[in-house]
Amino acid sequence: MMEIRTPKTHKAKRVLEKRAPKLVENGKKTLILHGTKTSATLSSVLMELYRLKKGGAIKYSRRNENIRPFESGGETSLEFFSQKTDCSIFAYGSHTKKRPDNLVLGRMYDHHVYDLIEVGIENFKSLLSFSYDKKIAPHEGSKPFICFTGEGFENVPELKQLKEVLTDLFRGEVVDNLNLTGLDRAYICSAVSPTKVFLTHCAIKLKKSGTIVPRIELVEVGPSMDLVIRRNRLPNEGLRKEAMKSSKDKPKKKVKNVDQDDVLGKRGRIFIPEQEVGKTPLPDKSKGVKRERREGKLKKKNKEEGSASKKHKESE
Repeated sequence: MMEIRTPKTHKAKRVLEKRAPKLVENGKKTLILHGTKTSATLSSVLMELYRLKKGGAIKYSRRNENIRPFESGGETSLEFFSQKTDCSIFAYGSHTKKRPDNLVLGRMYDHHVYDLIEVGIENFKSLLSFSYDKKIAPHEGSKPFICFTGEGFENVPELKQLKEVLTDLFRGEVVDNLNLTGLDRAYICSAVSPTKVFLTHCAIKLKKSGTIVPRIELVEVGPSMDLVIRRNRLPNEGLRKEAMKSSKDKPKKKVKNVDQDDVLGKRGRIFIPEQEVGKTPLPDKSKGVKRERREGKLKKKNKEEGSASKKHKESE
C-alpha cells in the first residue's frame, strides 16, 4: 500500500499549492531527456531546444535506460520525472540503427502521458552556423510568433497533432495583451509533404512603413531542421474530454474583509485597533498657556496704570 505523506512545513505546502490544478494554468515547462544512446546531431538539437526554452525548461544530461516511449512499462520513469519537475511537455532523444536521430515529443496530463509523436531529425543547422547582426538576436523569454504554412496542418492527422505539440512547446505563458516591440522572434513551420515539416527560427526586425503599423522583416538566426514523422499516439476520447474540461466561471480576485449577502448586499468589515485611552498623550497646550499668561500680565499692568493715574488726579 502506497504511503501518503502530508506536507509538514509552510514551504512544502506552498509547493503543493503551486502544483495544484488551477482555472488559469501556469506556463508549461519542458523536460529534456537523453536516451541510452544519442548522436552528436541529436545532442545539439536537445541543447538548442534548451537554449530556446531557457527559463522554462529543465534538462537532464544523464542517460536514461528505463525510458522507452510507445512501449508498455517504459513510461514509468518518464511520469516520475514529470511529477518531480512539474513539467507538462517533454522531449526525449535517442539514436539507434533502426531509428537514427530520433526525437520523441509528448504532452502530459496529470503527470501521465497524454499523447506522443516521434520525428526524425534531418538537415540540422545549429544556431552557431548562422551569421547575422547580434543586435537583433531574440531576447530570453520573449513571446514568439508561430506560423504554420501548408494544407497538411489542416488535413493530415499526424501534422495536426504535431502542430498542437509544437504550439504548446514554443508559445510559453498565455497572456491577454502584448507589446509589439517585445515580439522579436518567430517560428516558421512549413509542411513540405504529409510526413515532413521544415522548422526554422527567425528574428523579427521592425522597420518604418509610413503608417502606424511597422514593416516586418524576418532574419533566420537558427536553428533549422527537417522533422520527418515516424510514429504517433493519440489520446483516447475519454482522456481527451477530461483534459479539455474548463470552468465557465472566471476566477475573481478575492477582496479581503468583503462579503456578499443576498439580502443585505455587499458588506465590509473594518478592524479598529484597541484604543488605550490611559496611555494616550495629551496635546501640548504650552502656546495657549503662554498667551493666557501674556494677556493676564497686560490686564494687570493696565489696571495698575489706571489706579496710579486716579491717585495722581486726587492729589492734584
